[in-house]
Amino acid sequence: MNFVALLLTLFVGLFILIGSIVSIYYKNNSKITDFSIALAFGVIISLIIFELIPETFSILNDELGILRSIISITLLILIGIIALKILDLFIPHHGQETHHHHKNKNIECHNEHLYHIGIVSAIALVMHNLIEGMSLYLVASSNLLSGLLLCIGIGLHNIPMGLVIALTLSSHNHSNKKILNISLIVSFSTFIGGFIMFILGGVSSITEGILLGLTLGMLIYIAIFELLYQVYNMKDKRLSIFGTIFGIFIFVISLILSNI
Repeated sequence: MNFVALLLTLFVGLFILIGSIVSIYYKNNSKITDFSIALAFGVIISLIIFELIPETFSILNDELGILRSIISITLLILIGIIALKILDLFIPHHGQETHHHHKNKNIECHNEHLYHIGIVSAIALVMHNLIEGMSLYLVASSNLLSGLLLCIGIGLHNIPMGLVIALTLSSHNHSNKKILNISLIVSFSTFIGGFIMFILGGVSSITEGILLGLTLGMLIYIAIFELLYQVYNMKDKRLSIFGTIFGIFIFVISLILSNI
């Protein structure tokens, strides 16, 4: 049973690759790019509100109590935001100077910003997937059917993340092979989380709560300081709204499936 649970953590990561492969096929379509970014924004906002905040509070509240858990979560979010901002400084940004025509400069800056989002998202998602892999392994080890449903739920909201990572990286003219390699690293992190549980048998609730709190801060940074800027500045407002709503819809469906 434990081996089957471990295989599920490997399988669920493949959904990120599916999203990446789809995005590579449609990478020259600007509407697909904008829709994928809005979709990812909807998924991440839903992930923060409906899953990470309640789960982090539930874990830390059992260990620390209401007041200390709220203070701890606030501090962990700030640390997560600051940590990703520091990493941000070492990643090529969209504000680089260029001597091209003004229109070309805007296009290049836009592409740099997309590339930036892709790298930052990949970093935060690796950490998130580690924790998700741990949770999936523990659930599947105790109940295989529940593990399968959770696997489907996680997979559904992993597809748009694969889309946004690959599409944003392709804006920087990376080869398809390099994009798939990066996506593979992100997807494989779920299996690593499951493997840690396979070897150790578990981690303390405090450790899990801390990791979730830090991940929460990182994803808030991506949603507010990176994706929201892109969604707000899309020319096709209906597409951005529809993509965001559809992302929320996908997440809610995945959440329902994982809790059946």
